[in-house]
Order: sequence, then C-alpha cells, then structure tokens
Amino acid sequence: MARRKRRTFTAEFKADAVRLCERGDRSLAQVAKDLDLTEGSLREWVKRAEADASPTPTATLTTAEREELGALRKRVRRLEMEREILKKAAAFFAKETT
Repeated sequence: MARRKRRTFTAEFKADAVRLCERGDRSLAQVAKDLDLTEGSLREWVKRAEADASPTPTATLTTAEREELGALRKRVRRLEMEREILKKAAAFFAKETT
C-alpha cells in the first residue's frame, strides 16, 4: 500500500470533524472514512479537544500548554548554546592572560 502525501488541516476543519464525532450519529471510523482521514488522526484530534475543554488538569497537555512547552524548549536550547559559548570564551581568555 502506497503512503499518501502528508496533508495539513486548518483548526476550523479539525473542530468541525470533532463536532461530527461528538454528535454521536456516526462512529469515529465512519466520520474518518467520510472525511478521507485516518482514524488515528481523528482520534488524536478528539482527544486534544477533550483535553482543551476539560476544566480539571489531565495527563495530556492542552494546545496552549503544548505551544508554551515548545517555546520554552527552544529558549532552553538557545540559553544552553549561549552558556557553552561563554564557557569557551572564558577558557580562551583565561589561557591568554597566563
């Protein structure tokens, strides 16, 4: 079976697909088939929507938390790189003064 090209979907499309699943008149598999999606993708969208809507903390991250985590990880990588550069510069100048 040939793999299909990776597609991207808007947040609005995902929300509409989740609403179709939540209505309950069709199974998740049927909604996925009707929209030409994989069941796994649709199931993940439903899970994320439930996590975002839940007022109590859950084991899964909300979309906002996921975005913040990504930004924080990027910042940590940058700060670690800057720290390594400063360590090398300090070692270089310490060698030069002796």
